[in-house]
Amino acid sequence: MADSFDLIIIGSGPGGYVAAIRAAQLGMKVGVVEKWPTLGGTCLNIGCIPSKALLHASELFDEAKHGFKQLGIDIGEPKLNLTQMMAHKTETVASNVGGVDYLFKKNKITVLRGTGSIVGPGKVRVTPESGEPIQAEAKAIVIATGSVSANLPGIEIDEKRVVTSTGALTLDAVPEKLVVIGAGVIGLELGSVWSRLGAKVTVVEYLDRILPGMDSEVARQFQRMLAKQGMEFKLSSKVAGVDTSGAALQVWVEPAQGGEIEVLDADVALVAIGRKPFTEGLGLEEAGVALDERGRVRVDAHYKTSVEGIYAIGDVIAGPMLAHKAEDEGIAIAEILAGQAGHVNYGAMPAVVYTNPEVASVGKTEDELKAEGTEYKIGKFPFSANGRAKAMLASQGFVKILADVETDRVLGAHIIGKNAGEMIHELVTLMEFSGAAEDLARTTHAHPTLSEAVREAALSLGDGAIHI
Repeated sequence: MADSFDLIIIGSGPGGYVAAIRAAQLGMKVGVVEKWPTLGGTCLNIGCIPSKALLHASELFDEAKHGFKQLGIDIGEPKLNLTQMMAHKTETVASNVGGVDYLFKKNKITVLRGTGSIVGPGKVRVTPESGEPIQAEAKAIVIATGSVSANLPGIEIDEKRVVTSTGALTLDAVPEKLVVIGAGVIGLELGSVWSRLGAKVTVVEYLDRILPGMDSEVARQFQRMLAKQGMEFKLSSKVAGVDTSGAALQVWVEPAQGGEIEVLDADVALVAIGRKPFTEGLGLEEAGVALDERGRVRVDAHYKTSVEGIYAIGDVIAGPMLAHKAEDEGIAIAEILAGQAGHVNYGAMPAVVYTNPEVASVGKTEDELKAEGTEYKIGKFPFSANGRAKAMLASQGFVKILADVETDRVLGAHIIGKNAGEMIHELVTLMEFSGAAEDLARTTHAHPTLSEAVREAALSLGDGAIHI
């Protein structure tokens, strides 16, 4: 019998490890069940962190190739050392997962190595790779097992030629031709990595647009930018199959509504159609934990499942599958269990696509406001009119702010541009405090900065922007 705990968390990804640390700060005795050799879950090991390492490295490679000359930097043709680029990625991952390990020790959090399953309220069985299972007890259990890549029927993933995001992060050579199935965040980010490194990338998307769920104007403009970078798009199209029998893959593509099949040759096919909650082997059915129609764990406003004492957060419950959403829920559940008022404002939850340029958004899109019948006004400002952007050769894109016509309250904001993922946060903060566009327009921004474009967009919601 293992020790008993105040809280046992199954999964050490962003939701799980943050919940564990916050609970420990609040005085709880915490155990975390993890089946992988390293902590941090998908995000730190095979997702957010390694992909950002490759995105940054490939962006610099592309800049050296195409942008340095205009800046007066003559270096000759840059050469790709993919082995070293992958080594940088591996070192980045090791540093981050090592950081979580350190934080667990600092906060006296016990790691229970093995696969966790719930055997009843307050009871978790931990089955290690070798040796006998142990049973641990806790006053509360939090399910934080995250998500896994979704697949299409009839397509076999080998993580060598037909890959998910996991395999796309470990290719040992740049594919001459890469077909990306799905024009969501993961497909566009990883497609852009290999495109910058020399692959011919074709993106196949079932819908008639890229980035489903994001503002449609932003998506249209962004697609044009990616097309100029060399990425090809086949929208309103579906993949009917992938033939792996030959030296080259053959990807069968047909119109979404049916029609003549087109065959695309590829060295690698990346399946990036989304992710699904991972609940396999948790014993949820036996424990009586209810799932919804999409296989997500049903929870109430306080993350409580249908079983007393069992909670769930992150990708296994409804909502956007974002690491920072899971982190905020991790903090909230720890505080709720400690008797505090833990809360997450899902209306001010930012989302970022880490391509070049970046796309960042928070709050409502124009499409959503139109559907709701909300009267809104639009403030826009292009980076082509921003002095710092011109100096950085980063004049693509714009800032778009949506505000209520009557109250001037900011309802949503969308940015395409260099460092958009950093700039979005003043708008997140503004919305967190129910701020108006005028509040932002009257706030001093340092000159010259890219962030001035955010203020100018806010000014355009009043008497007008200054610099356009």
